[in-house]
Amino acid sequence: MTYRQLIKLATWASVIVALCLIIVKTWAWDQTQSVSLLASLIDSIMDSAASLINFFAVRYAMAPADEEHRFGHGKAEALAGLAQALLILGSVVLLLSQTLGRLWHPVAVENSTTGVGVMFISMLLTASLVLFQRQVIKRTQSTAIEADSLHYTSDLLMNFGVIIALVLASYGYYGADPYFALAIGGYVIYSAWEIAKKAFHLLLDHELSDVQRQQITQLALTQPLVLGMHDLRSRQSGHMQFIQLHLELKDDMLLIQAHDVADAVEERIMSAFPHADVIIHLDPVSVADQESHAQMERYSSSLTDGALVNKGTKL
Repeated sequence: MTYRQLIKLATWASVIVALCLIIVKTWAWDQTQSVSLLASLIDSIMDSAASLINFFAVRYAMAPADEEHRFGHGKAEALAGLAQALLILGSVVLLLSQTLGRLWHPVAVENSTTGVGVMFISMLLTASLVLFQRQVIKRTQSTAIEADSLHYTSDLLMNFGVIIALVLASYGYYGADPYFALAIGGYVIYSAWEIAKKAFHLLLDHELSDVQRQQITQLALTQPLVLGMHDLRSRQSGHMQFIQLHLELKDDMLLIQAHDVADAVEERIMSAFPHADVIIHLDPVSVADQESHAQMERYSSSLTDGALVNKGTKL
């Protein structure tokens, strides 16, 4: 199955599961009046909105580069992740408005057995979706699907908490219900923060991870005839990685030979990063050494100037 087919199937699965969860949880909340179950229902409603955002954003992100967007449309996935975080925070506000009153005026939970049964069904549906999404993430590295999977994973813990609250309510401990709802709300806020942080990193062109950068460096330096490498720059946009680097080669190497070396390095990097856009600049090793020496001098000069400024400040 191709990248596009996997992404489309994952977004369809997310939308369908979210709608099913809303239906069964609405009925269960009507039967039980559990505020922790209401918290789970509100979260599922927000999940469905987030899944719909993903549905359209991922399709836009997969559109090929055009004259107006030469680097593609991948950042639409990061925007979708940020929108999901805001929706999740909105769900917490709704949850708190329903929960705080229950802390001072507990309400008896009814038909707790029905609620427990519905939550087990919800956990089964959610767990199946999360397992499928993780397989898709491994193959596509999709940010939007990863964000979607993160809050569905939090739903699993949420559903487990609701089950505990309903079981306690069946034994007469009605006061536990709103506290479980607050605990669920806290975890949802944490999930929203993680999603938003990753979305901001992508929108601000954060570097790839240290592990990925080390892998790129190793692939370049182990290529025969490559004497060194510097100025590695990278970023992620949707499923695409953009990688730029400078290779250091012998001063007297023929242009055609240098071109072949660059092509070989590019192929090696793209074998490890199939969706990468790689740009390689070639430097004669003597020029690279001069540039490195000049950079060290500028760095030393800046340290000296800083020390003088600090000394003058103390005086």
